Amino acid sequence: QVQLVESGGGLVQPGGSLRLSCAASGTILSIYVMGWYRQAPGKQRELVAALSSVGSTNYADSVKGRFSISRDSANNTVYLQMNSLKPEDTAVYYCNLDGISSTTRSRRYYWGQGTQVTVSS
Repeated sequence: QVQLVESGGGLVQPGGSLRLSCAASGTILSIYVMGWYRQAPGKQRELVAALSSVGSTNYADSVKGRFSISRDSANNTVYLQMNSLKPEDTAVYYCNLDGISSTTRSRRYYWGQGTQVTVSS
């Protein structure tokens, strides 16, 4: 069993910053990618940022230059630093882990419960 626990969401004014954290725990054998997705009301879930085990990153065009993903590999934790936030960044942000657990022995996606980010004045 793999658990992802997110923290750091909240209400922020336009132009402000937030830092999201996601700690993975449980029977993790290997991690290929950890990242963040978001889903706004009435829209599909979309990739925000991802970080592979070898350090390569992938960002949505809408957040390039404003958001930064990083990790603490020793603690299986990934962070999303969000700067210059805009109202259109408002969404539920979900942590994602692409990896293998010792119980399933198969590669699959795992999801956190989501954390709300609201950008509003």
